[in-house]
Amino acid sequence: MTTAQAPILEIRGLRKSFHHVEVLRGIDLIVWPQQLVFIIGPSGSGKSTLLRCCNRLEEPTAGSIRIDGIDIMARSTDINAMRRRIGMVFQSFNLYPHMTAFGNVALALTKVLRKSRAEAEKIALAALARVGLAEKARAYPAELSGGQQQRVAIARSLALEPKIMLFDEPTSALDPELVGGVLKVMRELKQSGMTMLVVSHEMRFARDAADRIIFMDHGAIVEEGDPERIFSKPREPRTRAFIAEIIQPPPFPPPTQVGPARLAHDSAEPGQARVPSGEG
Repeated sequence: MTTAQAPILEIRGLRKSFHHVEVLRGIDLIVWPQQLVFIIGPSGSGKSTLLRCCNRLEEPTAGSIRIDGIDIMARSTDINAMRRRIGMVFQSFNLYPHMTAFGNVALALTKVLRKSRAEAEKIALAALARVGLAEKARAYPAELSGGQQQRVAIARSLALEPKIMLFDEPTSALDPELVGGVLKVMRELKQSGMTMLVVSHEMRFARDAADRIIFMDHGAIVEEGDPERIFSKPREPRTRAFIAEIIQPPPFPPPTQVGPARLAHDSAEPGQARVPSGEG
């Protein structure tokens, strides 16, 4: 990646308010081709709102957003056409329960892109194979684990050949033992050159796989840099406090000390008199 390339995502002065509450306060962000950029920060810092503004699922209050050089805020822009170039993976899988994994992936290919049935089948099966689910193509969502359903959702986005993939807490709804399969797919997407912007609390994955870390708090970018610096030598006090909290959580409180008198009181057999504790 060199700066001679045009950015895939360019955000300038982005603001978003809900009534009188400003949740994004002048965000400037650039994502270059083939980068994996992680957004971290406490709950309520505006991370998911920022992601949803990138394809106008939330309408920004002010600022500009360019995807692959196109201003998606311009009135002349066909936002539905642009969304086909922006893959979005949500916390919930949003699969149609009455359709198979194959049907969920192929639907947009036939209905939106107007692909022939044969072409849609070829693309959908290839996308499912890419996320390791070729053998589950005819399975319904209820027959899949949560991790498998999320991988179907990723395949659905990949089938449209997006310029960038947005991930909004893709593993937070999964049982811990199912997280690894989704992260493996994301790592493989990075290796294949997919550009990704990810909101997640998977800090180990962020440290190992990300090209850049963005730390947000109270609707603003506090600090950004490469993973090693952000996790080992953050410059801003707020970043240092956040990293210290997630890397070294507070210890469990010490067990309550029980005195001999209380032990004797609690260990008396049923029907026996309890030893007075001396408390009146």
